[in-house]
Amino acid sequence: MRIKNRVGKQRRGEIRRNLGKIMKCMCSGEQSGAADEMVPSSESLATKDYSETAIFSEAREFEKKLDTGNLEEAESSLRESGCLNYEEARALLGRYEYQKGNIEAALHVFEGIDITAVTPKIKQTLARRGERHKRHSQNYATQPMSIHAASLLLEAVFLKAKSLQGLGRFKEAAQSCKVILDIVESSLPEGLPENFGADCKLQETLNKAVELLPELWKLADSPNEVILSYRRALLYPWNLDAVSTAKIQKEFAIFLLYCGGEASPPNLRSQMDSSFVPRNNIEEAILLFMILLRKVSLKRIEWDPSILDHLSFALSVAGDLKALANQVEELLPGIIFRKDRYHTLALCYYGAGEDLVALNLLKKLLSGSKDPKCVPALLMASKICGENPNLAEEGISFACRALGSLDGGCNQLESIAKFLLGVLFSTHSKSAVADSERVTRESEAVQALETAGRMTRMSDPNILYHLSLENADQRKLDAALYYAKRLLKLECGSNIKGWLLLARILSAQKRFVDAETVINAALDQTGKWDQGELLRTKAKLQIAQGLLKSAIDTYTQLLAVLQIQSKSFGSGKKLLKRSRTRAKSLELKVWHDLAYVYISLSQWHDAEICLSKSEVICYYSAYRCHATGVLYEAKGLYKAALKAFIYALDIDPTHVPSLISTAVVLRQLGNQSHAVVRSLLMNALRLDRTNHSAWYNLGLFYKAKGTASSSLEAAECFEAAAFLEESAPVEPFR
Repeated sequence: MRIKNRVGKQRRGEIRRNLGKIMKCMCSGEQSGAADEMVPSSESLATKDYSETAIFSEAREFEKKLDTGNLEEAESSLRESGCLNYEEARALLGRYEYQKGNIEAALHVFEGIDITAVTPKIKQTLARRGERHKRHSQNYATQPMSIHAASLLLEAVFLKAKSLQGLGRFKEAAQSCKVILDIVESSLPEGLPENFGADCKLQETLNKAVELLPELWKLADSPNEVILSYRRALLYPWNLDAVSTAKIQKEFAIFLLYCGGEASPPNLRSQMDSSFVPRNNIEEAILLFMILLRKVSLKRIEWDPSILDHLSFALSVAGDLKALANQVEELLPGIIFRKDRYHTLALCYYGAGEDLVALNLLKKLLSGSKDPKCVPALLMASKICGENPNLAEEGISFACRALGSLDGGCNQLESIAKFLLGVLFSTHSKSAVADSERVTRESEAVQALETAGRMTRMSDPNILYHLSLENADQRKLDAALYYAKRLLKLECGSNIKGWLLLARILSAQKRFVDAETVINAALDQTGKWDQGELLRTKAKLQIAQGLLKSAIDTYTQLLAVLQIQSKSFGSGKKLLKRSRTRAKSLELKVWHDLAYVYISLSQWHDAEICLSKSEVICYYSAYRCHATGVLYEAKGLYKAALKAFIYALDIDPTHVPSLISTAVVLRQLGNQSHAVVRSLLMNALRLDRTNHSAWYNLGLFYKAKGTASSSLEAAECFEAAAFLEESAPVEPFR
C-alpha cells in the first residue's frame, strides 16, 4: 500500500511539473506570437489576450487539482480556465506524454482530438496567412485560430502518427501523417510562401511529416503509396531546405532501384515539351541521382560517395556505362581521388566496350608519377590485354607486376593474378609464330591456371572453366572433361557456359548422344530467354548424327524464341542493349546454319530464303557471303563462288572458312599460282591451328606437287588433319 502511495505521489509530482511546463510554454507562445493574436476570439488560448500574471494564476489552480493524480481533471481544469480549447489542451498534454516516452498514454490523449472538426479552421488560418505573405500585407483580418494553434494541432497529428509507428500500427500511422500534408496542400495549392512558419513549429512539423510519410508506407508494405508520397514530397513546394530535399531524393532513388516492383511513370503536370520524362523505375532513379550529383557540383549539398555507388549500379543495369563515365568526368576536382577517378572511368569504358580507352586510363594511373603498384589497376589491365591477342605480351607484364606488388601479401589477389597470367599465356600462344614458342606458352598457361586452382582449392568457377577450356584446346580431352564436370558440380548447373563446354567436349570425343543428353538437361533448367545457344548446339549435335530434319525442327524452335524476344525488345522491356545485339547475332548464325543444312540437302531455294533473311539482318557479313559461295560451289558455279568468297574476305580478311574455300576453288579452277593457294591456307592455319579442313587441303596442295619432299609434307598434313578431325567438337570450344 505504501509503495502504491509513493508511486501515486511521484505520478502527481510529474504531472504537476509537466503542466507547469505547459503554462510556461503557453506564456512564451503568447509573447512570441503577439503579431498573430491582436484580434481576440472566445475559442482558444491562441486568440485570447491573457496577461502573464493571469496565466500563472491559472497554473497554480491547475497544480491544486493535480493532487488527485487525474490527468483528465487537469485537462478539464485547463480548458475551463479559458486558456485552451479541448483540442489544444489535449495536443499539449499529449505532446508531454510522448516526450516522456508514454506512447500509449500519448496516443490515448491524441485520439481524443477531433481533427476532422478543426480541419476547416486550420485550412482557413493557413490560407489567410498565405495570402498575407503573398501580398506582403500587415492586415490582421479575423482568423478562426492563430498560426500557433494550427501549428500545435498539426504537431499533435504528427506525434499521433509517431505513436502509432512506435506501436507497430504502420498503416494507421501513415494515414494520420498524410492528413497533415492533405490539409496544408489544400490550404496552399501554390505551395508554402518563404518563411511561412518561421515564427512557430509549423515548418519543422511539415518537414518531419514529409520525410516520415514514405517511411511509414514502406513499413506498411505499400510500395505504390511509397512512390506517390515521395513524388508528392518532391513535386509540391514544401519550403524544404536543400539538405532535406536531397535526402528525400536519395531515399526515393534507392527505393526505386531496389524495391523489386515497377511503378507507373510520373505524371508531371507542368513541364516543357522537351523535358525528359522517365519511363520506368531505373530511369527515374538515374535522373534523381544525376540531380544529386549536379547539386554536389554546385556545392549545394555535401559529397556523398554512396550516390555514385548507387548511380553506378543503376546505369550498369540500364546498360549505359558511358553515361556513368560522363558523370564521373563532370565531378569537380577534389571530390574523389584522382586514382579512384581513373579506375572508375576505366571500369566504365571497359563495360561500355571501349577497351582501349579503358586501358589507356589504366596506363596513366600506373605511370611512375601516380600509382605504379596499384594492384586492382594492374589486374584490370591484365584482363583487358587477355582479351586481345595483340596485347597479350603487354598483359603478361602487367600480371607479373601485380604478382610482384602483392609479394605474397594476399592469397586471393595472388590467385587472381595467376589466373589472369594463365589466360594471357593462352592468348599469346595463339599468335606465336614458332611451334616451340606456342608449345611453351601453352604449357605455361596450364601451369599458371593449375597454380591458381590449387590456391583456391578448385573453388573458383572461372579458373575451372579456363582449365577445362585450355586442355580442350590442346586436345587433352580427358583432363578437359574432368574440369568441366567439376565446374558443373560447383555451379550446380547455374551457368550455361559450363553446360555448353561439357557438351562440346563430349562431342569432340564423338559421344554425340551423351552430349545431346547434357544439352537437354541444361534446357530443362534454363529459362526460355536463355536457351538460344543451347538449342543451336543441340541442332549441331543432331547434324553430326545425320538427323537433319530434327536439326531443322530445333532451329525452327530457336527462331520462334528469338522472334518473341525481338517483340519484347520492341515493347520497351528493361533489357540491355548487349542482349539485343546478342539476339540479332544469334539469329544471323541460325539462318547461316540452316542455309548450310539446306545446301547439304540440295534444297537450293530454301537455302536462298535463309540467306535473304540473313541479308536483312546484316548486309555486310562475311559468314553470309561465305554461305552464298558454298551454295554457288554446290551448284558448280565456281567463278560465282570465288567472287562471293573474295567479297567475304574483303569484309573480314581473317575469316578462316573463306580463306580455305577461296584456296579450294582456286585450286579447282587451276588459273592461279600455287603460291597464292599455299598463302591462303597458311594464313588460315596461322589464325586457327586446329582447323582440320585447312590441314587437309594443305596436304592436298603438297600432294599435287608430286615431289618426294612435298609428299612427306603432305603426309604430315594429313596426319594432323586426321588427329584434329577425330577430336573436333561440333562447334569451337571458345
